[in-house]
Amino acid sequence: MIRTSIHYGLALIVAGLVLTSAPTTAHAQACNAVVQSDDALRYTPQTIEVPRSCKDFTVTLTHSGRLPVLAMGHNWVLAKQSDMAGVARTGMLAGAAQDYIDPADRRVIAHTKVIGGGQAASVSFSVSALQPEETYAFFCTFAGHSPVMQGTLVLK
Repeated sequence: MIRTSIHYGLALIVAGLVLTSAPTTAHAQACNAVVQSDDALRYTPQTIEVPRSCKDFTVTLTHSGRLPVLAMGHNWVLAKQSDMAGVARTGMLAGAAQDYIDPADRRVIAHTKVIGGGQAASVSFSVSALQPEETYAFFCTFAGHSPVMQGTLVLK
């Protein structure tokens, strides 16, 4: 019984180390980044650094979860940090048929379609659309995900 508790405790410590050692920032080697999502409502990494030298930048969103798009779909949406709540709100009103993005919303800089477990989607955008002094957020506009699923994009 004690031996089992010790093994269980060690397993929890190791699992915690693995989870906390996951990369939190994507340093783009080229002009692209891969953002992973899953069924636990998270993005990895949570920060993307975009080199100013890039003309265009591509983000590929992957979904490593198992749940289908209707149950746990995710997208990747880029906007100014100050616009995030408004973009998420109008995205909810646009609904699933529009990938939870209002097509007329000019605050959206870039976005992917909504994907489910085992799927991937990419989007490219012009780096000239970003301003160095601005704070940018990326987030998921699927029903209720934006308060938890968000990260920061920085122009470097």
